[in-house]
Amino acid sequence: MNTDALAVAFDAAVDYDDYITSSPSKTDPFKAIAAQVTLTTQHIQMLGSWTRDMRVLVISGTWCGDCVRQVPVLAAIAAACPRIDLRFIDRDHPSAPLDHFRINAGARVPVVIFMAEDGAYVSSLGDKTLSYYRWVAAEQLGPACPLPGAPIPDDVLDSITQDWLDECERAQLLLRLSPRLRQRHGD
Repeated sequence: MNTDALAVAFDAAVDYDDYITSSPSKTDPFKAIAAQVTLTTQHIQMLGSWTRDMRVLVISGTWCGDCVRQVPVLAAIAAACPRIDLRFIDRDHPSAPLDHFRINAGARVPVVIFMAEDGAYVSSLGDKTLSYYRWVAAEQLGPACPLPGAPIPDDVLDSITQDWLDECERAQLLLRLSPRLRQRHGD
């Protein structure tokens, strides 16, 4: 992925509060899930121990049920970690790099793009975590993408939270162990 294109998208993106209030009629489902997200003391300690700044860009849609269930988790993780600069860009925004992050040839969201402090691409994940895919597969009911606000069991939300924490930690370790960044920071 072109670093310049990522920089343009990141600069065009907004923070979590601006993102969820950009569609006022869609704000409540995000807030409902956010109220259910739990980070343990161990999660918070781990997030607080990180030493590398990272940019995290989420290509999303406020109309998307998958986004409603996962975006608040990412927001909670970022709120607990001063090293994460989390921003959101609507899938249909002209600067959204969706063509580079299609999933199974589709414009699926959310797509989470992890970048180094200087905007270099690190990794990406979308549109559902493994735990979420397992839950959807087990349900086999209703649409493949449940409507925003559809209930999600607490244990599934906890698993999704752990999946996103693991992916954020993976990106942090990629940054921490990067020879380029270790040379830059002298560590």
